[in-house]
Amino acid sequence: MSDWNTQIIDEFRANEGRVGGPFEGAPMLLVHHVGRKSGKQTVSPMMYLQSDDDPATIYVFASKAGAPTHPAWYFNLVAAGRATVERGTQTYDVTVAELTGDDRDRVYAEQASRYPGFAEYAEKTAGVRVIPVLALTRV
Repeated sequence: MSDWNTQIIDEFRANEGRVGGPFEGAPMLLVHHVGRKSGKQTVSPMMYLQSDDDPATIYVFASKAGAPTHPAWYFNLVAAGRATVERGTQTYDVTVAELTGDDRDRVYAEQASRYPGFAEYAEKTAGVRVIPVLALTRV
């Protein structure tokens, strides 16, 4: 996974935030976070959804491709409450808030309607875990 992420990160940075392959045309960003246990700086590439209501807010989805456990970055972001993102050619700080209930369901459904893979991830995790949705709001 590390090599795969490194390739995506390198491609993202070389192409002003655009990548190809399975993410061709998808909105991508790089999230910088600190390990809550290790203290290690990590960069995680992920798809996002722009908020319709707030231009300063984007949503990310802790899908882990439908794995039965949450990704480590999810725990790191929730614990820190802050992160830094690279989006296109911009780098900026964000606050982190987890969506719950109807808000979470609405945003996740929108992402799944745009990118059917997210609907498949939800099917894989049904009865095991609810895929978290985090709001990243520019500081």
